[in-house]
Amino acid sequence: MFVMTIDQRGSTGDQDRVPALLDQLAGLELPDPEQPVFERSVGDEVQGVVRDASAVVEIALHALRGGHWYIGIGVGTVVLPPHASPREGTGTAFVAARKAVELAKGAGSQVPLSVVPGIMAGEAAKGVAAAEGVQACANAEAVLRLLGRLVQDRTEAQWRVVDALRRLGARGQSQGRHGSQKHVALELGISEQSVSRTVLRSGWQEEWAARPAASMLLGFADSRVGRAEKDVPAQQQVPVRRQGPGQQKPADRTEGDT
Repeated sequence: MFVMTIDQRGSTGDQDRVPALLDQLAGLELPDPEQPVFERSVGDEVQGVVRDASAVVEIALHALRGGHWYIGIGVGTVVLPPHASPREGTGTAFVAARKAVELAKGAGSQVPLSVVPGIMAGEAAKGVAAAEGVQACANAEAVLRLLGRLVQDRTEAQWRVVDALRRLGARGQSQGRHGSQKHVALELGISEQSVSRTVLRSGWQEEWAARPAASMLLGFADSRVGRAEKDVPAQQQVPVRRQGPGQQKPADRTEGDT
């Protein structure tokens, strides 16, 4: 399972963007049959438990779009009663998500996203499953950062076209069909040729071609990390602790920090 911790960048000199992000996340059309619930966890940070790898990709890329967030993705176990708040959850995925968001803050000029496996020190970090889980997390992070770069580099004009295509239900290669582009051109009052050029420059096709790879890697990481954790006897596992809702989170970095 996945825990996502999303922390606002440069929050000390910016407005509180958490309410708007929570509204946006609640309105996303996600493949997860159980719509993930995100809540403010502490300060200017939100957290949610996500079961579906494709939903993780959608949420991460949406958060990266505006350039206002650090994204941490923890892969591991989650103990959460039905309909409970994410703040009531425990498990290795919560600890991993905390580590991931701190690593994202240290990404410097790279896309501020990190994926961390919930494999604790000791016996859980040994074995084939653990090694495969760690590598899959690293690979998923690399693909998501590439996708994130495409998303962050789009201009407002490109986003107008991309958003119009999404409203029409276009995905990946299907957006290249003349019917979709013609409808977008009519909606935006521009030529079909302009739409075609904008789609090409935006990396829209490349994004949707690569999304399944990111989802597949996250799903594989989840299965291998889960296997590694199950292989460890309970008495040998490192105790799992997580930051409670009343605890102070680490000081936020400003935009100039690396």
